[in-house]
Amino acid sequence: MRHSQGRVEDQRLLTGEGRFVANLAPSLAPGAAVVWFVRSAMAHARLVSVDVVEARRFPGVVAVVTADDLHLVERTPEPALLEQAMTRCLLARDTVRFAGEAVVAVVADSLGAAIDAAEAVVIEYEPLPVVATITDADRGDVLVHPLAGTNVALRFARIDGAPHVPDDTLVEVRLDTRNPRVAIAPIEGRSVLAQWDGSVLTVHTSGQGPHPHRLAYAAALDLDPANVHVVCPDTGGAFGAKALPYPEELVVAHLARALERPMLFVETRTESMASLGHARGQEQHLVLTGARDGTIVATDLRVVQDCGAYPRLGAFMPNMSRLMHTGPYVVGSASFEAHSVVTNTNPTVAYRGAGQPEAAAVMERAVDLFARAIGRDPIEVRRHNLVASDAFPYTNPAGLVYDSGDYGRALDLLCASADVDALRAEQASRRTSGARLQLGIGIACFVESCSTSNQHEHARVRVEPDGSVLVQSGTTPSGQGHETMWSRIVADELGVPISSVTCQTGDSAWFPTGTVTGGSRSVQVGGEAVRVATTAVLDDARRVAADLLEAHVDDVVYDRMLVAFHVAGAPVRTISLTAAAAAHEGGCLDRIERFDPVSGTVSFGAYLAVVEVDIETGQVRVDRFFAVDDAGSVLNPQLFFGQVHGGVAQGIGQALYEEIVYDDDGNLRTTNFADYAMPAASEMPFIETYIIETPTPHNALGAKGVGESGPIGAVPAVLNAVLDALNHLRVAHIDLPLTPYRVWSAITDAQRVG
Repeated sequence: MRHSQGRVEDQRLLTGEGRFVANLAPSLAPGAAVVWFVRSAMAHARLVSVDVVEARRFPGVVAVVTADDLHLVERTPEPALLEQAMTRCLLARDTVRFAGEAVVAVVADSLGAAIDAAEAVVIEYEPLPVVATITDADRGDVLVHPLAGTNVALRFARIDGAPHVPDDTLVEVRLDTRNPRVAIAPIEGRSVLAQWDGSVLTVHTSGQGPHPHRLAYAAALDLDPANVHVVCPDTGGAFGAKALPYPEELVVAHLARALERPMLFVETRTESMASLGHARGQEQHLVLTGARDGTIVATDLRVVQDCGAYPRLGAFMPNMSRLMHTGPYVVGSASFEAHSVVTNTNPTVAYRGAGQPEAAAVMERAVDLFARAIGRDPIEVRRHNLVASDAFPYTNPAGLVYDSGDYGRALDLLCASADVDALRAEQASRRTSGARLQLGIGIACFVESCSTSNQHEHARVRVEPDGSVLVQSGTTPSGQGHETMWSRIVADELGVPISSVTCQTGDSAWFPTGTVTGGSRSVQVGGEAVRVATTAVLDDARRVAADLLEAHVDDVVYDRMLVAFHVAGAPVRTISLTAAAAAHEGGCLDRIERFDPVSGTVSFGAYLAVVEVDIETGQVRVDRFFAVDDAGSVLNPQLFFGQVHGGVAQGIGQALYEEIVYDDDGNLRTTNFADYAMPAASEMPFIETYIIETPTPHNALGAKGVGESGPIGAVPAVLNAVLDALNHLRVAHIDLPLTPYRVWSAITDAQRVG
């Protein structure tokens, strides 16, 4: 079924025909009011007074509301594992806990009128001490939520690995590092259009799945989920940040019902940087113990996670770090402990990889340090510890089952493709000559846990007598290419032209349940659901054809070349698929099917980054990048490579440029793309991509995921490459991101000590 099919959705997306919420609003809800939020200017303060009287007098203003006006109440965090006293009101009441938290909603006939009125809102604050960092939170002398009595939102009980016999010959490597906060920065920020017709709430939103959003809106407005209709049209990037609605979006729905008028909210980039969920934000402490032959004997990882002011999904990221920190290696003993703390900053959420890039960064750096401590090649140490190809299914120390793999083959292909020996020779030449631009080679081996939640997905396939085929999927794409992939699966199963297939996604009315598009689950769950539904359509058609052929159904076969059925061995008389559709009850073939995966899958990869480091300025340039990835059976190499390229770009960005910065008073310093650096095309190397295929037994397509592999592997590959370039200068570690100033400072500090 492999095809490098071009993306069918790109024609409309690139020619201004995309169906984004802001574009749809004028036709879906003419005269919709615009909502603008007045946000806290302080990170931690009591609200002494909120004066909205003057703002309500502005022309074009429909309403200016506070939490009291909408009768909003404090909401406990979900799930209940989180500290329940760390409550949040959809609009801040009494206390604000991060700069950018919404306090007042201004509703007006136009955006300009809303902004003008918002400037007339007067908020009086009583400043409170600020918990700006993880260190501040752990100290505990200031509490973000005093009623909780602690800043710990979630504590993971210590897990001790299998005991190993102490041995004086063992080598112990310790690494204390931080994985900084980053902005998720989708090209389209949050946008929501809410309409209330007296009994049903209809929401169009740039989300990652209509069904989780439907449940959230129903709970917030105390509605039966059957009375909430959510549509996720085209979504311009999500990466985990849009899995669930934010308080502002729920306020918009409250306003639509209360004022009985459609409401539209489209956030600005500065709002997105301040209040769309941030990600990463871990402090990590790893002890790796190994033998001098290169065997990794034990790991002990401690993690402290920054949740921001209100605990959300970000509080659970250490659990994925726990599951994945031993990566593709056989490790006899793996210990772990973690806790997540609140700070006076924007809450954190899941982001591409969701705890796995954090784990890979610390583990892969420790493996390099271990290799150097014992005087061995980092590549050979990795090869020595990889799970063997005949060991699958393999259960890692955390209990996660790796379904299939050939890790050694991936590493061998990587090294051969990059010609590591030639790179080392060039590196040695530059060191000998004292060149200003030093060369670094960084390796990272990793695994990616895909669809670990085992959540189901629905799909519908309908074949009309005119030959047109409709596919409806419960998945919600945000750039992945679902329309291309689902259309291709159906076209291949039926033998019809892909041009005859129309694909639709993202509507809660089509199926009773569904989940988010995330966790690299789309093809292996959503795609498999499409395949199952297509097979069910063919089964129905076969029964119709058997009746028309006056044959037993078991004797009837489907010829994809003819797009028709006939009796096995007797293709003289055929029944076309369209004829079967016309003869079927209802005048078409129409099936809705649900696929429930028995397990998640585990992809893997090996990356190599080649960097040049200017030792006089600290500037880093990624010169070449090699990526070997497995995603089970690869159905569309073009989409596969697109996922790898995008993920690697995000990984390079986090390694070299990206960091959300707050000052000591909790003020956000990186409020736009002038302050928050991300790689442009000019900073990206050519990425040489290679495919390894180890099909999973957990779905008939054999597919695994690749959507999150890039940031998992790219960050440590670039980090190791930069530190490899500086190894001869006695620079052992630099915290991310590797900005010119940090790199230059590390070089000068090492020279001063030396």
